[in-house]
Amino acid sequence: MKLLALVLAVSSVPALAADMNAASVAGYIGDSKCGAMHNGSAPNASCVSKCISEGAKPVFVDDAKKEVYTIDNPDVVKGHYGHHVSVIAKENQDDKTIHIAKVTMLPDQGKATGPSEMH
Repeated sequence: MKLLALVLAVSSVPALAADMNAASVAGYIGDSKCGAMHNGSAPNASCVSKCISEGAKPVFVDDAKKEVYTIDNPDVVKGHYGHHVSVIAKENQDDKTIHIAKVTMLPDQGKATGPSEMH
């Protein structure tokens, strides 16, 4: 029994270390067709959903850097297309991907920030 407890304790250390690289980042859930075209303004959620339904991939547009990241686990953002969110995530700068652990809507949702047209 002690051996099992030791194995479980040791096997959880890498998972804890990996989570230490995760950071809170604010941005928008957009689509790979439009990318950062909205340039920090809230994208039209209907437009983003339409583009994704037509084959575009959901992406994360970082507020501060205005960089577009491919989401490597896109199921986590379903229901947040076009939303301004805060994510707990790990960014990979080498291939511009992001792995999102948690999504939280930001309180500014619903405020118009500029025109956005559907594609």
